[in-house]
Amino acid sequence: MRGTIGADRSADSYLPQHGNGGYRVTHYDLELDYKPGPGRLAGRARITAQARADLAGFSLDLHGMRVDRVLVNGKSARYSHRGNKLRVTPARPVTVGAAFTVEVRYVGTPKPVRSPHWGEIGWEQLEDGALVASQPIGAPSWFPCNDQPGDKATYRIAVTTPSPYTVVANGSLVSRRVGGSSTTWVFEQLAPMATYLATVQIGLYAEVEVSAGQRAAVPPRLVGVFGHDFGRQPQIMAAFVSMFGAYPFAEYHVVVADEILDVPVEAQGLSIFGANHVDGHRGCEHLVAHELAHQWFGNSLTIADWRHIWLNEGFATYAEWLWSEASGGLSAAVLAARSHAEMARQRQDIRIGDPGVRRMFDDRVYQRGALTLHALRVRLGDDAFFAVLREWTEKHRHSTVTTDKFIAVAQEHSLKPLDRFFRSWLQDTALPRGFE
Repeated sequence: MRGTIGADRSADSYLPQHGNGGYRVTHYDLELDYKPGPGRLAGRARITAQARADLAGFSLDLHGMRVDRVLVNGKSARYSHRGNKLRVTPARPVTVGAAFTVEVRYVGTPKPVRSPHWGEIGWEQLEDGALVASQPIGAPSWFPCNDQPGDKATYRIAVTTPSPYTVVANGSLVSRRVGGSSTTWVFEQLAPMATYLATVQIGLYAEVEVSAGQRAAVPPRLVGVFGHDFGRQPQIMAAFVSMFGAYPFAEYHVVVADEILDVPVEAQGLSIFGANHVDGHRGCEHLVAHELAHQWFGNSLTIADWRHIWLNEGFATYAEWLWSEASGGLSAAVLAARSHAEMARQRQDIRIGDPGVRRMFDDRVYQRGALTLHALRVRLGDDAFFAVLREWTEKHRHSTVTTDKFIAVAQEHSLKPLDRFFRSWLQDTALPRGFE
């Protein structure tokens, strides 16, 4: 059987060079050994996948590491590693529909992936540890993967580091084994997860229990201030559960890196903040709400294609306004009016339903996305609007979503057609004049 060669490009409309065709991944099993001083990472990735075509070969995304060995179904495979693509030719072709395993052994000093639009993305060596922020293209900086948001898989992540360091990764900590001067931390993420949401955080942290099922890793010097600034996180969680439905994961972690970060970073089941986000005055509580909301909007419900990014950022931004309203602060209506006035002063040249790769993270995607939701709330009324949100998160829990899927859910709760409404807010460049 000759088979075909799996494409080394994905179907993503914005980032086709990230991700690969011909198969889907069902599970990643990662064994990582990290030396914080030299920043050296030795890895073994065992990937379980299912072929979507007869495959004589296939590709994985991997950036900057040296590959020492590749096995397919336990047998040595030929490979080449150029640029950010690891191209694999198994000893025997894989038949369509068949499950297969790929084992990659690799080593090196992880370097972030350079991007023309967002700087360096991925594994970052800190003065005392490491931080991973992979959105949208940084996952290949530390493990071989099919780097596209629509290919979600379960994970086991084992990290060995010197014993003074604390490790936090996605999912639940299932074991912590001390051996000599090192400790191995093993995490399992049983809910399907996109590669850009996979993370490892390593540092000299104090472990803090925020509430049942909510934990944090914080620099010891910031523990007291953290207790104040994140003190209302359990109330934010309770408010969002009432609005959005059940929290979609087993646990929620927060990591405060002892670094200055421009913005916090979401990962599945956890969020990463900088020391600058802990000021003792709850000055960044809106960001605490924003990152928590991503656990529903972005992490459980993951966009199938990067052009749908407003479904992540517009929803998380509106969640900030909802928390302000629920906590006795400014109402969502007041915050929406302020945002609308600001948006009206800016250039009207972006379609947030398809903003283009260079403007995926433009603040107007965040703000106008939130305004779209507020306009929908005004149009439907509170009962129907929050019913839409709960149905949206329940119907598509742990799956991939598109704008059309959201419109379909919203339409079920509206007596009038919503086509023109969504076209004006998401596809037209001109900002609608108001919310009615």
